[in-house]
Amino acid sequence: MNAGPVIIERELCDFVAHEARLLDARRFDEWLALFAANGRYWIPLQGAEQAEGAAHNALADEDSLLLSLRVQRLKNPRAHSQHPVSRCQHVLQRSALTHADHAAGRYELATPFIYVESRGERQLMLAGTARHRLVRSAQGLLIELKRIDLLDAGTALPAIQLFP
Repeated sequence: MNAGPVIIERELCDFVAHEARLLDARRFDEWLALFAANGRYWIPLQGAEQAEGAAHNALADEDSLLLSLRVQRLKNPRAHSQHPVSRCQHVLQRSALTHADHAAGRYELATPFIYVESRGERQLMLAGTARHRLVRSAQGLLIELKRIDLLDAGTALPAIQLFP
């Protein structure tokens, strides 16, 4: 029995909100498990104007291996960049389903957000749109691509420690 489009859209939006809550709670291993084996986390340097696959620099372009290494660094008590520890808060608008192929179990969503990262007395606030490309698998929904289009992507930014 197939779930209706409204139920599927709710499931997808709940998935995106759950992913943000895992990051906010520093549950990085659980967050990493949401990525497909070919998963990619990408913050294009030119934001929404940058086409996928374009030969441009990126603020972050990490496959599953690089994501795993970053998570291990964040959890390492000797990581200098985590003294004091970084914390984050995602404030999400409602996700919009931008593409759905129900037969193939492939979906894309766009979620406007405000992201706050705090470390000690310093706070960094970023705004943008998170674009998730999700695929349904035997394990449930998985992230094939999480693209972060920052509002001010082309400007000089301080170091981002966690994951907008």
